[in-house]
Amino acid sequence: MLRTVLLGPPGAGKGTQAVRIVEKYNVPHISTGDIFRENIKNGTELGKKAQEYMNKGELVPDDLVIDLATSRLLEDDCKNGFLLDGFPRTVYQAEKLDEFLTAHGMKLDKVIDIEVEKEELITRLTGRRVCKKCGASYHVVNIPPKKEGICDICGGELFQRADDTVETVENRIEVYNEQTMPLVDYYKRADNIVTIDGALPLETVFAEIVKSIGE
Repeated sequence: MLRTVLLGPPGAGKGTQAVRIVEKYNVPHISTGDIFRENIKNGTELGKKAQEYMNKGELVPDDLVIDLATSRLLEDDCKNGFLLDGFPRTVYQAEKLDEFLTAHGMKLDKVIDIEVEKEELITRLTGRRVCKKCGASYHVVNIPPKKEGICDICGGELFQRADDTVETVENRIEVYNEQTMPLVDYYKRADNIVTIDGALPLETVFAEIVKSIGE
């Protein structure tokens, strides 16, 4: 049984660690992006509402995000726990999540905050290259392809995504800090957050996460 929230800025390695956590603890990985796509695909009322905002290029309002996320937590596969990723993003969302969990006789076991210095995040994100054909991901320093600019898997051309340029990356980190850093303080007050150094090697980061969960 593990009910946890995963926090961390873009480039902190949350995706990699999320895969390992759900494998070890056998809980569903719940990201808001996946929830939106699922509801939109299935044509649910919540999905239709979310689509309206997204079509206008607007952020989906907090209350709608909360409704989407909490309805997902009531599904059968969440009975033995879950890993929330991308939700909550604001203190208001966190408060509403706490209210929902309390109302259903549940509580968060741990909030895991993966922290990485800004300079390291910029290096990680601006160095990312993606294959145009198969979508495989590389990094010019950490995971370089065998041949520069060419995908090892399918031979496709590698490119830098528009949201991986220095300017965009700095903006994404800034937005994260403004929106989500108050969340870290919120969970510190609740005394159920653990901070992990995301600059450590992947295996070490995962070992620290497991140790903090205490299982």
